[in-house]
Amino acid sequence: MELNRVKEILSSPEEISVHYHGVPIWIDSVDETSSMATICARGTHDEKRLVSIDALKEK
Repeated sequence: MELNRVKEILSSPEEISVHYHGVPIWIDSVDETSSMATICARGTHDEKRLVSIDALKEK
């Protein structure tokens, strides 16, 4: 996924489906400098991971 699209999703009032390796996730934040996003699986906001935005897929 491209950085601009990740930023659009974060600022959108609508719920947009995004997956990381087939798992539905929430994007908590994005670091524009490193192109990394902090994510967590939907429904489990306690286990956050830092991943490359390239691995995120919009469904």
